Amino acid sequence: MSMRRMMVQAVGLLMLVSGVAHGADRVPLTLSDAIRSAVERNLDLKAELYNPAMQEAEYRKSRGLYNPTLSLTTSVGETTSYSLLQASRKLWSRSVQLNAGVSQVLPSGATVSLDYENSYLSSDQTAAAVGLSSYWDSTLGLTLSQPLLKNFGREATELTIEVARLGKDATLEKLQSRLMTLVTQVRTEYFKLYSLQREQEVARVSLELARRILSETQARVVAGVLPAMEILNAQYGVASREKELIDAERAVTDQSDLLRQLVQLEVLGVLEAVDQPLTSRYGTSEQEEVGRALANRPELKELQRNRDAAELQARVADNRTRPDLNLTASAAASGLGESYSRDMDRLGSGNYPAWGVGLTFSYPLGNSAAENEYRKNRLKSDQLSVQIRNQQELIVNEVRAALRAIEANFKLLEVAERGRRFAEERLNAFVRKAEVGLATTKDVLDVEHDLATAKQNQIKAQVAYDTAVTQLWKATGVILEQQQVRMVAPDADRLYRDVR
Repeated sequence: MSMRRMMVQAVGLLMLVSGVAHGADRVPLTLSDAIRSAVERNLDLKAELYNPAMQEAEYRKSRGLYNPTLSLTTSVGETTSYSLLQASRKLWSRSVQLNAGVSQVLPSGATVSLDYENSYLSSDQTAAAVGLSSYWDSTLGLTLSQPLLKNFGREATELTIEVARLGKDATLEKLQSRLMTLVTQVRTEYFKLYSLQREQEVARVSLELARRILSETQARVVAGVLPAMEILNAQYGVASREKELIDAERAVTDQSDLLRQLVQLEVLGVLEAVDQPLTSRYGTSEQEEVGRALANRPELKELQRNRDAAELQARVADNRTRPDLNLTASAAASGLGESYSRDMDRLGSGNYPAWGVGLTFSYPLGNSAAENEYRKNRLKSDQLSVQIRNQQELIVNEVRAALRAIEANFKLLEVAERGRRFAEERLNAFVRKAEVGLATTKDVLDVEHDLATAKQNQIKAQVAYDTAVTQLWKATGVILEQQQVRMVAPDADRLYRDVR
């Protein structure tokens, strides 16, 4: 085989390096399978899922504010006292109490109570007020206590409920941020494995070519066409390429193990990335991408939820600097009788009503505790506003940097393609020179090495462009949508429900 024919075949091999040969120890892995495995099995993500589940428990605990409260009390007592009016010099009385009540908090901050009180009194003398020595006395009453200034309104009443709800929203945004970071990392590491495997294949083909050159050189030295020194040059070329292949194989194995740990796959063998990176031009505009990022980024939404909670706490703290003025109103019907049935008849008749209205006012002189609680919450809200503005600026810069990276790496794709073509033409030229004795074996090996390097640079440029697009998707908050990964909020609620 002539050197020219051999080099044409080798160049063809280098040009066709677009996949890795499947071996018995290779485990093909698609990008979608890698992402799905990571989302389902990643332990950091599973641990983060507990936070919104715990916030759901906190929210429902706070909703317990509106649970009605039932109260039941009973007591029995007897009293014996000294009396000059009795022959025995003793005066005794017995009492039995049977009471029930239910109370409910209202959104306005009021507390309404319905109480049913029963008492049975028995004594050895007649009670002057009722003319009976033994009788039942019952009362059915409704009481309302409504704050008019401090703690008035739904916001003050439902403060803990709203803070818990906003807290859960914030933890869901944090979870989404973790999920986006994970998907971005998986995609980046997946195509890094792709790049290393294709570079390994280039190194393998380059070594095969160097061995063919060595064989051809040895034959030509024997024939007296080339000096013996050319064999040493060819042998050195083979040795250097063997080292490059060993380094490439180790890099692939290391990257495969890293990706396997990231996606939590329990398989033997080296993972093989079978999907190819993006190489088509990504058309977009800076204004659209910045607007999309400011609308979608979960880090920004998390800060906004925290600020909403801080502003709510500040408004309620401001409300609690007011005087404490409570309106109390009550209405009741009472009954009384020597028997329980007679007592109930009179209670039900409504002929013995009772009502009352009153105001209670209190205000701590100085009120420094409430005022400083308000100041603390106001400062926290202002701090979060500054953090939001800072995060917005960081996001805008991140989007712009990602767009610049996409533009630069797309240009590098074209540069790498031209470099590969020039390296191929250059190798063909040196092969022709070698055939007529104008180029040495070392010259041909050096130029072939340049072609292998150009091919590796082309692979790296493709992966770098895909990485730039991936970083833009992450910067604009659309990486989950692009990879068809759903948010896992229902999983957090299911985790809450499954607790026993």
